[in-house]
Amino acid sequence: MGMSIPQYLGQMDIRKGVVGLATGAGFIYLLYKAIKAGIKCQPPLCTASPICIARLAVERERHGRDSGELRRLLNSLEYKQDEYAKSMILHSITRCVYLLEAEVRARKQEAPPSQPSPWGLRPIPTLLAGHTVSWDLSLWPMAGGLVLRGLVDMGGGCSGPRTPASPASSVSPGPLQASSCTADDISLVGSMLDEEDNSVKIQALNTLKAFSGIRKFRLKIQEHTIKVLELISTIWDSELHVAGLRLLNSLPLPDYVHPQLRRVMPALMEILQSNYILAQVQAIRLLSYLAQKNDLLYDILNCQVHSNFLNLFQSTQPGSLLFEVLVFAERLSEGRNSPHYRAVKWHYNEQSLHEALFGDESRLADRLLALVIHPEEEVQIQACKVIVSLQCSQDVGVRPSSCRPSHSYFNSGENN
Repeated sequence: MGMSIPQYLGQMDIRKGVVGLATGAGFIYLLYKAIKAGIKCQPPLCTASPICIARLAVERERHGRDSGELRRLLNSLEYKQDEYAKSMILHSITRCVYLLEAEVRARKQEAPPSQPSPWGLRPIPTLLAGHTVSWDLSLWPMAGGLVLRGLVDMGGGCSGPRTPASPASSVSPGPLQASSCTADDISLVGSMLDEEDNSVKIQALNTLKAFSGIRKFRLKIQEHTIKVLELISTIWDSELHVAGLRLLNSLPLPDYVHPQLRRVMPALMEILQSNYILAQVQAIRLLSYLAQKNDLLYDILNCQVHSNFLNLFQSTQPGSLLFEVLVFAERLSEGRNSPHYRAVKWHYNEQSLHEALFGDESRLADRLLALVIHPEEEVQIQACKVIVSLQCSQDVGVRPSSCRPSHSYFNSGENN
């Protein structure tokens, strides 16, 4: 017989209760599994470890967040670490500095130009430069005008955290600036150049290069110039050469390092004639800069080179290297033309750079003429500049070297 309606409804209630209980139990179980998995996957609490700090700094850079780890990374260098930890910390400091400086430049470009006040008053950002300003945007009607309330936080630099302001009523102060670091921080990084491990030296050079983009640190970084020259002249490591030469090329070299530069000139020539393009480009840039110094020009020209030095002018070389080599040749030629240099009769070694480029047996003219039709326009233009400079050196009557008589490179046979 069929069930009565009250009995049927009772069974339906029981079924609903069982289904609800099963569903609730399943939900609780899944929630428990999720929480347990989250606890197991939680990263270790090792923020005091230098390696963890370095990884955290890199991770925050990728997400574009304020990297407050710069100060902690610098502080961690003061403690005794192994070579791997030091390299990783220095690498992360370099990334932080570049990131923070890039954000500062971006903010300056995005900031609208301040308009002069009609009453001749300076803009408020000028008056409060260097301070974090958070504005309460409530406007109070008062005496026929409006009063804008501002709260000024006088804290700054990378020495400590700022007092947080209410997000509803303040503007975020942005990331800490790398320029807020100190000269002691630069000295600390520079001390890493004395480490035995080459990877630590390389990362320290890269970090100093990053800080060299900040004007106020350049004089402090210059104090390590002699040490950098010593490293690149005594250690044959291509990556170290690139890092050291990039740092030197980013700094104005003071006169007191010229004696050391004379001693490392043969090493610079060897790097230039190596087969590592990045190191060659950096070496030739430094030599081009030094060729403009009157007291170093002869040392460069008299430096011994390989017999195949002119291979650097072959069209098969990378365009970036060819261009730098041609700039170097032009500056050497211009230096020889200067009255200061022509006032003295110089003596050169037979295998010197001067004889390779400007001597009687030199085949530089042939190489230059071949580069006039080079596929890259900047190489063509620079080759023409060198040709013009060499012709001018004949017009002004450069004194010949004591090895061989000077001659015209691009004559048409009238002097033969």
